[in-house]
Amino acid sequence: MSPTSSFAAVYGREPEVGWRSPGRVNLIGEHTDYNDGFVLPLALRSGTRVDAARRHDRVLRMASVQSGTDPVAVDLDALAPGSVEGWTAYVAGTAWALLEAGVDVPGADLVVDGTVPRGAGLSSSASLECAVAGALLALAGTELPLRDVALLAQHAENDFVGMPCGAMDQFASTHGRAGHLLLLDTRSLEVRHIPFDPGGVGLALLVVDTRAPHRLVDGEYAARRASCEEAARRLGVRALRDVTDLDGALATLDDDTLRRRVRHVVTENRRVLDVVDLLEAGDVPALGPLLTASHVSLRDDYEVSCRELDLVVDTALAAGALGARMTGGGFGGSAIALVEGDAADRVRGRITSAFRAAGLTEPAYVDAEPGDGYGPVR
Repeated sequence: MSPTSSFAAVYGREPEVGWRSPGRVNLIGEHTDYNDGFVLPLALRSGTRVDAARRHDRVLRMASVQSGTDPVAVDLDALAPGSVEGWTAYVAGTAWALLEAGVDVPGADLVVDGTVPRGAGLSSSASLECAVAGALLALAGTELPLRDVALLAQHAENDFVGMPCGAMDQFASTHGRAGHLLLLDTRSLEVRHIPFDPGGVGLALLVVDTRAPHRLVDGEYAARRASCEEAARRLGVRALRDVTDLDGALATLDDDTLRRRVRHVVTENRRVLDVVDLLEAGDVPALGPLLTASHVSLRDDYEVSCRELDLVVDTALAAGALGARMTGGGFGGSAIALVEGDAADRVRGRITSAFRAAGLTEPAYVDAEPGDGYGPVR
């Protein structure tokens, strides 16, 4: 059934607008966005589509093709943080953020259809928020700059849903460009598109969804962010991005956990910029060791990896990958591996066999070809 047919089946009429926004995978730059640092994601070709039509009251009704349940209805004028739970909190939270920004959001019927695996660390939530924002803005007859859409979607996730994420996911979803990575300076919010075509040099980027539950709202993510803020306070800097003397900073801190968090953030920022330099020099194979170093840092210093993520990375490297790392917030989700193009099937097979041998649910594989960012469905 097509998305518009799904809308008609739920609401008995045709949608007025359709909007799509992609998920993302981060090549490198993990847990740096809320430290005013640098990130280098790409927009996926999979994403979220939202079809919508206006209502003549102040009710927002939300249905999902994936959930297959009756629409959930909320009063637009009664929205407040904590008032909506589950996947609909991301939808209602986006409407709330738009209303707070002064957008005349009308009552609306929505149908959501998503192809980003939930819990895979590929930002299905930002994809949903941005697609909802686009659809509601179209119904309201309002246009906003992409930067504003991304920040409002982040506001919804931070302050309505309660997930203290940085801005990377929403910027990747709104600003993505086919054939490119997105270099985002999360302090200035300056965006630069970096060409990325591993296939052009005989390589492939594998994205492996471990299917290990990706749990971030349970406090671990917030704890990492709080530890970075405490370390910055003790070091007398605005954010860890401002640490220029790593050895001096580590010597100043008397807490080993804070030292490890600082070491990860500072070295990860360096790795992002080093990767950009290599890409601009056309040396894609040289990215491999930097990806692997990122994983080691996330595993040992930031402590956000898990058994499944480590198994993907270790198995991929043993099978000949040039580099591999977990991607996303961690505690489950996905990993990536840079491999020779003709070895991609072999590496995937080795990873699947390793999961079977370990008694784990078999992983899934996601297309990593960079796609375009958010826009209307035509």
